[in-house]
Amino acid sequence: MKCLYCKSDTKVTDKRESPEGTRRRRECLKCGKRFTTYEKPEIKEIIVVKKDKRREKFSKDKLKSGLIKACEKRSVSIEKIDKIVRDIEEKLRKKGKEVKSDMIGKMVINKLKRLDEVAYIRFASVYNEFKDINDFKLAIKQV
Repeated sequence: MKCLYCKSDTKVTDKRESPEGTRRRRECLKCGKRFTTYEKPEIKEIIVVKKDKRREKFSKDKLKSGLIKACEKRSVSIEKIDKIVRDIEEKLRKKGKEVKSDMIGKMVINKLKRLDEVAYIRFASVYNEFKDINDFKLAIKQV
């Protein structure tokens, strides 16, 4: 890396891991000035392919918001919701750059089914676009 001050070569005098990434303390070989750099891995962006073929960036906040709505007035802690969000995001990163929205919906349904039956029915009713009471009865039988 080049010196920030005189653009000459630098050497690393100290290297440590930190929450911000790999921290390197550098010293210029010419002017002797010191500075710190941080190196962190680039997190690849996940693109969600919607039912109508539109594409949009994956949003953890949108996923969390949907889970909070499904779990409203239920005894589900925010920590459990955050864990579901982390688990789903981690699985999506392993799937590739683009994922279909229905894959995310199925992951959420599977998580909610094990977590809270009422939250599962709430989410399923929106996700599966229930038309009438018979759709609710069928979903309840599956639980």
